[in-house]
Amino acid sequence: MKDRLKEIFSEIAEQYEFEIEEMSVQRDHVHLFVSAPPRYSPARLADILKSISSRKMMEEFPKLKRHLWLGKLWARGYYVGTSGDKITADEIKKYIRYYQHHTEQLELFAKETKEPH
Repeated sequence: MKDRLKEIFSEIAEQYEFEIEEMSVQRDHVHLFVSAPPRYSPARLADILKSISSRKMMEEFPKLKRHLWLGKLWARGYYVGTSGDKITADEIKKYIRYYQHHTEQLELFAKETKEPH
């Protein structure tokens, strides 16, 4: 599902003519660094990404709904930050990559410690 969600986000970006510069899909949240034309407000981008991805994931993985809080893929809120003088685009991309790698390592460690030896 994780790989398919990444594909869906990429398809949405292509359809709406914006670019996902960095992406990390975790078990309970997603980090996206997006470059978009000024015609899209951050709220509109979040709405486009969340609504389309939710619909497609529910269609393709119908059992998913049973495992979600209130049957919803996404929470109502989201965080938006921008790059600029103090935080550069490269720093944001590094953070997303680091966060994904670090989280994957923790999940691997947790699996290894739970398995009987």
